[in-house]
Amino acid sequence: MIEDTPAPPGAQPDELGAVARRERLKSVYLTARQCTACPQLPAARTQVVFGGGNADADLMLIGEAPGAREDEQGVPFVGASGKLLDELLTDAGLVRADVFITNIVKCRPPGNRDPTPGEIERCRPFLEEQIALVRPRVIATLGNFATRLLRGEPDAITETHGRAEVRTVGGRAVRLIPLFHPAAALYTRALLDTLRDDFAGIPGLLALPDLPQPERAVASDADVALTAAPVAEPGNAPMAPDPIITPTPEPEAPAPGQLDLFD
Repeated sequence: MIEDTPAPPGAQPDELGAVARRERLKSVYLTARQCTACPQLPAARTQVVFGGGNADADLMLIGEAPGAREDEQGVPFVGASGKLLDELLTDAGLVRADVFITNIVKCRPPGNRDPTPGEIERCRPFLEEQIALVRPRVIATLGNFATRLLRGEPDAITETHGRAEVRTVGGRAVRLIPLFHPAAALYTRALLDTLRDDFAGIPGLLALPDLPQPERAVASDADVALTAAPVAEPGNAPMAPDPIITPTPEPEAPAPGQLDLFD
C-alpha cells in the first residue's frame, strides 16, 4: 500500500497515494474550469462539467458531453438520462456513489450539437489525466463518441456494445466495455433490454484479477506521446498513439460544489 506522504515534484499518478491523487484531480479540475481552448464552448457554457464520484473507483463511466441540465448543475448525467443510468447501475448490483462518471468533452456544445473532432482532441488531456489519477480497472464507454475515442477505431457502438476488451488508455491497462448511451434508450425503447444486459456484464469484469500495468516510460517534458495499444489479449487490433498533455497548474479559486464531487 502506498502511503499518502507529500508527493515529490513531477511524481507520476502511479506513485501517489489516494489522498495525493485526489488533490491532483482537484488541481486538474481547477485548470479545466479555466480552459478557453475551444472557439465556441467557453462563451456558451454555464460551467465546466468535469465529472465526479469515487476518486478511487474501480469503474469509470465515460459519456459524450454535458447537456443543458448538466451545464446548469455542474454534474454529469442528471435528468432523464441520469435517472435511467442510476436504474441500470442498480439493476446490475452497482452503486453510483462507487463509480467515477465523466464525459470526453467537459463543456456543453451549443444547442446540444455533437462535439467536433477538434473539441474532443482539445479536451482529451483532461480525460487522460482523470483516468491516470482515478486508476479504474474497468471503463464503460457510453455511446459512439466515447467508444471511438478510447478504442481508437471507427466501429459503431451497434457493433461493439457489450464486448469487453483490454486496452491501454491514459497510460493504464483497463478492461473496456462499450455500451449504448442511456439517452439512446429514452428515444428507442427497444434498446433498454440491450442496455440492461450489457450493464449486467460489468460486475463480472470487476471480479476479474487486476491487469498487469505497462511499464512507465522515462520521457522528457516535451514528449507528449502516449502509446494506446491493446495489451496482450487476443482479438484486438492496434490503436494509433494518443497525445497526452499535462494541464498548467496555478488556477483561480474553485466554484462551489464541484470539488465536493470527488469522494
